[in-house]
Amino acid sequence: MPHYNEKVDSRRMCPHCRAFIDKKDRVCPYCDYHMGPRAIDLRMPDNLLGGLVPARRAATGALLLINVALYLATAIVSSKAGNEGALMNLDSRTLVTFGAMYRPLIAMGEWWRLLTAGFLHGGLLHIFMNMYGFMDLGAQVEELFGTARMVAIYTVSTVTGFLASFFFGGGLSVGASAGIFGLIGAMIAVGTLHRNAVAQYLKTVYTRMAVYGIVVGFVIPVIDNWAHMGGLAGGFAMAWMSGLERRDNSLQDRIWRTVAIGCVVVTGGALLTMASRLYK
Repeated sequence: MPHYNEKVDSRRMCPHCRAFIDKKDRVCPYCDYHMGPRAIDLRMPDNLLGGLVPARRAATGALLLINVALYLATAIVSSKAGNEGALMNLDSRTLVTFGAMYRPLIAMGEWWRLLTAGFLHGGLLHIFMNMYGFMDLGAQVEELFGTARMVAIYTVSTVTGFLASFFFGGGLSVGASAGIFGLIGAMIAVGTLHRNAVAQYLKTVYTRMAVYGIVVGFVIPVIDNWAHMGGLAGGFAMAWMSGLERRDNSLQDRIWRTVAIGCVVVTGGALLTMASRLYK
């Protein structure tokens, strides 16, 4: 057993082809990728909140908390408006007030709803199912693509999802599933970016997941399938353009960190706009 642990500790994973190589290798012997410092050596600090949230999953944790916080806020407002079952199911008026994708208002220029709609949910089962899937999927995408790319993928796919819903779908739509389908699209893109066995396996698994999700969306009328398909396409396109995180502080990584900051600023502006409308 001690010999086994010693052998495992002497290896690292190539960020390009995902093969296990020796920690001392500066060039991957399988794909000739020039290695940068290990991700663990780049973490400052190693974890957030005293180790409660791993640094490599910080964005996943933050997005989950925002979704839950907004659900509680909408449930309280809905309850005060007379909805006795607000904790389980929210009324449409409250969702529109908080920033649901509502075609007439977006057509009037309220663009911020394309983002805020992705943080709202129609009921307890709705948010539970979305956040249950998001916890694992978000963490996987963040590990593979890095926090910056994951934030960019999730934000853009949320917008493309609700844009598709705006142009082709119904009148009102909410839910994190547009962004979640974007993350599924990103995992499918891994198989396009890389040809190794692991990448092809991920492509097969997540393609099947996407197909199942879209089929279910056609069977259940209340599901906004246009948001799912728009998010899937947006996530795939963003992941294909960004590639996996290099983790060597390259120009490409710095560019995507800048893009992620822009996404955070725009999302923050959308949420602040939504909050300001609540007090009018």
